[in-house]
Amino acid sequence: MSALEPSDVRVAGHPCAEGDEGGGILGREHRALSMGIVTVVLLIAFEATAVATAMPVAARDLDGVSLYAFAFSAYFTTSLFGMVVAGQWADRRGPLGPLGVGISGFAAGLLWSGTALNMWTFIAGRAVQGLGGGLVIVALYVVMGRAYPARLQPTMMAAFAAGWVVPSVVGPLVAGAVTEQLGWRWVFLGIPALVVFPLALALPATRRMASGPADPSAPVEPFDRRRIGLALAISVGAGLLQYAGQDLGWLSVLPFAAGVAFLGPAVAGRRALLPHGTWRAARGLPSVVLLRGITAGSFVVAESFVPLMLVTQRGLTPTMAGLSLAVGGVTWAVGSSVQARPRMEAYRERMMVVGMVLVALAIVFAPSVLVAAVPVWVVAVAWGVGCFGMGMVITSTSVLLLKLSAPHEAGANSAALQISDGLSNALLLAAGGAAFAALGGGSVSGPTGSHPGAFLAVFLPMAGVALCGTWVAGRVRVG
Repeated sequence: MSALEPSDVRVAGHPCAEGDEGGGILGREHRALSMGIVTVVLLIAFEATAVATAMPVAARDLDGVSLYAFAFSAYFTTSLFGMVVAGQWADRRGPLGPLGVGISGFAAGLLWSGTALNMWTFIAGRAVQGLGGGLVIVALYVVMGRAYPARLQPTMMAAFAAGWVVPSVVGPLVAGAVTEQLGWRWVFLGIPALVVFPLALALPATRRMASGPADPSAPVEPFDRRRIGLALAISVGAGLLQYAGQDLGWLSVLPFAAGVAFLGPAVAGRRALLPHGTWRAARGLPSVVLLRGITAGSFVVAESFVPLMLVTQRGLTPTMAGLSLAVGGVTWAVGSSVQARPRMEAYRERMMVVGMVLVALAIVFAPSVLVAAVPVWVVAVAWGVGCFGMGMVITSTSVLLLKLSAPHEAGANSAALQISDGLSNALLLAAGGAAFAALGGGSVSGPTGSHPGAFLAVFLPMAGVALCGTWVAGRVRVG
């Protein structure tokens, strides 16, 4: 697939098809839409930081620390299915439907988890939430590809990253205070009240600027049942592998084998959901998609265990554990703004390689706090460095995806990018969770927990995965 010139990333029938005279992302033409979809990002960011803060307490209260990784991977597993559905839905009928339904499902999953009486019910709520999140994230990419000219897309991606700054600082404080004073359930039950704001802002603007099929003159095609089936196979396969990783008995071989059988054709077959050549890091779009999975998976898995490590090994409160990640929201936004500068475009590949090195270093240094003599602020510093790298790499993969996608492929390719992201998260969480449980992670309690090796078994392999991303980052450009 050859690269498209920036001027080619336009969609007939939409406001940006005829030019980009509307100014910046807060210009008269784009102001309402920009504010609306950034508000959606703010909601997702606040949920992520708040839930990460409350999760260790929720897992202990529901007697489910051994299933801790499953509480995160359930979200990513079901989001895979939502991503494929959203890609087809948005390409055929526009992103308005998946955006509205996705935000509603996201809120419903939070309510489900907040009222759970045991860990498995809690995990089921996270699965519902993931389905809604998968619909939302792909819909947002399609909105951006249709409503914004190529010159504004890096700036809009940087605005997405900036949307994480305030939630990264405020989220842990609010969630920690609520968890300690009212209980962890109110963290989940309170967030859905915020849904009304993005719905009121984003949906009318999306309807005006990015609704309808990519080509309004073409007949609306039916959903591709084969792709929907493959998406379901990915979700089921990832779920089975996660279950096998948590069981660790001889009988777990059966769900493991079934999970591989489901996943194989969906991600590596002749008509897979990922671009041909993804697994061998072919230049261009396949490497962009693969790098997204490597980057997101390694970092998210490590980040998921940071609050648990600080609460159980160093005796921090949920608030302080969550705040250890707060600086990352700021540095992520800084890294994203760096890639958005026009003069950095010529150095994008080199910038992504450097970003992956920073991510790997952050993951390596974070578990140094397992040594009592190491101050806990080391985690905050390490995570700030890692998030700076993430800001450069993740945002760049999004920019390159839109640049390498024809208008009628934007939904499908955005879904592929997010499938790589979500599948990597689910599979690496399954592997990390299995290693954590095998080394007694489920029994870790108190500030003098006796199983620091359970955390090392998560962080060190993820650092190795991130290092592999440095090679893939060198292959994202065509030619």
